[in-house]
Amino acid sequence: MRMAGLSEAFSLALALPLALALPVTGALASDEPKTESQSWTFTGPLGSFDNLQLQRGYRIYKDVCSGCHSMRLLSYRNLGEPGGPEFSPEEVEAIAAQAQITDGPNDKGEMFQRPGRPSDLFRSPYANDAVARSMNKGALPPDLSVMAKARQGGPDYIYSLLTGYAKPPAGFEMTPGMQYNAAFPGHQIAMPQPLFDGSIRYADGTAPTLDNYARDVSAFLMWAAEPKLEQRHQLGARVMAFLAVFAVILFIAKRTVWSGLHAKRRRKRAAPSTAA
Repeated sequence: MRMAGLSEAFSLALALPLALALPVTGALASDEPKTESQSWTFTGPLGSFDNLQLQRGYRIYKDVCSGCHSMRLLSYRNLGEPGGPEFSPEEVEAIAAQAQITDGPNDKGEMFQRPGRPSDLFRSPYANDAVARSMNKGALPPDLSVMAKARQGGPDYIYSLLTGYAKPPAGFEMTPGMQYNAAFPGHQIAMPQPLFDGSIRYADGTAPTLDNYARDVSAFLMWAAEPKLEQRHQLGARVMAFLAVFAVILFIAKRTVWSGLHAKRRRKRAAPSTAA
């Protein structure tokens, strides 16, 4: 009887913490960021970027995102390189010339402003990080050059973030000045919703929807983080083709070499019986 009582007490001791932990686990699971997987042209071993989509994505970045976020690792000439947006040389020069770049010093030792050149890095919206913080209530807008690789989920996360703004659920306490976002950790983000249906008109007739805006700029940021992705995929395909052909050659060589050795061994085994 005593042993049975100890067994029941031990079972209760194990069950009570588990029972208390179940509601906590459920609460934590409901607070997890929601990132949905999307279909992209550049995924898979043979994936490639859609040039027109990258051009649209650059426009979204330029017209909306570049007001707060820099892309310090990209030059304007990258926009015309193979595997990217592939703007024409004339378009690249026109895009670069729209930016005013601080250069110098000149003969008088003074800095000056000039139109951008294709060799220039993308112009940052702020002179330095201190200015950026002062203009954004202490928050530093992150550089977007490699954002698609720096965040788990990559373009899926960026797409979900841009489309994840919504009204907070009942009972959810919001910090003043923050926005509710289903994809952001903690669901509170300082950045106001940047994209809305119809806010930008596409020149190629693509529907001006939030879904397309988010999808295009996500693809553009993925290209910015992986500008040689297509070349890597093409190289990988050539390597796999070479390995397949090489494997066939090795198999044929093996069969040829070993077939002769096996035939020779069989003749040696058969020689004594023939002599007898």
